[in-house]
Amino acid sequence: MEFSLIDRIRKLTAQGRDDVRLGIGDDAALLAVPTGQELAAAIDTMVEGVHFPSGTAAADIGWKALAVNLSDLAAMGATPAWALLALSLPNADAVFIDGLATGFAQLAQHYRLALVGGDTTRGALTISVAVHGFVPPGKALTRAGARVGDTVLVTGTLGDAAGGLELIQRKHGRDDEQTAYLVERLNRPMPRVAAGLALRERASACIDVSDGLLADLGHICTSSRVGAEIETALLPRSPALLDLFGDAASCEFALAGGDDYELCFTVPPQQVAAVQADLARLGCSATCIGRIVEGKGIQILDREGRPLAPGRQGWDHFSA
Repeated sequence: MEFSLIDRIRKLTAQGRDDVRLGIGDDAALLAVPTGQELAAAIDTMVEGVHFPSGTAAADIGWKALAVNLSDLAAMGATPAWALLALSLPNADAVFIDGLATGFAQLAQHYRLALVGGDTTRGALTISVAVHGFVPPGKALTRAGARVGDTVLVTGTLGDAAGGLELIQRKHGRDDEQTAYLVERLNRPMPRVAAGLALRERASACIDVSDGLLADLGHICTSSRVGAEIETALLPRSPALLDLFGDAASCEFALAGGDDYELCFTVPPQQVAAVQADLARLGCSATCIGRIVEGKGIQILDREGRPLAPGRQGWDHFSA
């Protein structure tokens, strides 16, 4: 049964690439890294009830399992190439496998990403995906380059995924476009790969917003040995989030909600307009939300410029 499941995954995710010398079907894949490129690799694990609610559609799980990893490559300015998939299932459910592989393939096709191997086993529903991408030597974006005076920007809007999760947990009964939009943002995030590529040699530091803006910008501050100031009035939030939750709750979601998979990055002030124009041509908005300052940590300023203490700092897998 295990091998029939693997065969179903292989057929549904097939993607031809010349740099895949040997893919699914042997003890290991054989892959050729192009000359003049460095290999960027990332891995994430998703567990039912922790990273996605029980009852989430299999296709949405497959999409998101890949998306969260591609977002890591985007934050590094890397071009996606290959993936490995490790899957634990309570039982050999061919219908679930077909749905998961279909959702995975739908996103993979955007980037000609090839699934080149993996593993299946019995256990609690858990999906681990490892991705590999290419970046020219010395051109990768990192968390460590932010400088005092840099502007802090984020792509897209923040807090939508947290809002979608809140609606699901409330068993929110409304069936309208705003609800559907927020739930879609939770279940099918679109990694900002094109934006990450455009930020090479432009951004001084970059990270994807997976655990919440405060937590992830905090990683930039720690790696760069700087502090940051964020203005809540500047946080980009969608009309759907504002309409369903109001200003205060949507602000909290935007600061600490997580799961948005937007990019947070820093740019010298004189380059902000050019970077925003470049991203706009890709169909991606980029909003200035604050600045890098001397010191440590992040200070949040309310609409009157007064310091604000957030209710949460972001997602922690091992918090109570």
